[in-house]
Amino acid sequence: MQQPLLYYQNNLLGMLNLLEVMRSHNCYQMVFSSSCTVYGEPEHLPITETHPTGKITNVYGRTKYFIEEMLKDLSAAEKRWNIISLRYFNPVGAHPSGLIGEDPTKEFTNLMPFMAQVALGKKPVLTVFGNDYNTPDGTGIRDYIHVMDLANGHVAALKLLNDNQVGLKVYNLGTGKGVSVKELVDVFERVTDTKIPLQYVSRRLGDITAMWADATLARDELGWTTKYTIEEMCTDFWRWQTMNPDGYPKNTKTTVIIANGNS
Repeated sequence: MQQPLLYYQNNLLGMLNLLEVMRSHNCYQMVFSSSCTVYGEPEHLPITETHPTGKITNVYGRTKYFIEEMLKDLSAAEKRWNIISLRYFNPVGAHPSGLIGEDPTKEFTNLMPFMAQVALGKKPVLTVFGNDYNTPDGTGIRDYIHVMDLANGHVAALKLLNDNQVGLKVYNLGTGKGVSVKELVDVFERVTDTKIPLQYVSRRLGDITAMWADATLARDELGWTTKYTIEEMCTDFWRWQTMNPDGYPKNTKTTVIIANGNS
């Protein structure tokens, strides 16, 4: 919300450039990373793909909404395009190996990396934005989905595109279960045997009270369902964070070996 031009430049101009380059190379197949933020404050729960979009509460969501509208116009005008837009809910977790995870670079980053930094003692408290929402414990409710389930959703989308001409299709990717911020913290503390002090502050501009997905369409048409629990999301992220307490190594050199023309 504080840097709107940066988001518009990266997301909107980046997508325009990408689409033009794709078309110039006769590449018309795309899986787009959209977001549940296109729904705005929900009119009903759980949220289906037919839920109205456009009443967006933040800049990030508006960029995703504008791109979806752009893709609608493009796929209607040029029938060669074959696009699936995946509306992510709230991805968390890390690869179970502990080798791949989210490397936060911002002062206020996503919830789970911030939480893990507090558990490690690198930050003093977890800042929770709002404890006066109309929810059972006063904190916002989200549909947290493991990044591995999200990755599998992309594979399922690619398989559908490879076998069918769909034009433009939209799917929710979520577990269908709402979990509050406080509930997530409690699970994280339990499975990692850590303590996370909380500091409640005012709500952030653009934050939503509660949202979770109805992912029935993805199940029926993509053959996709989530497999990971909220406990596994926390455990896998904690494994990544403890193996990489300072994130990815900085200023490392990468060696690329070329053999028989392949890298």
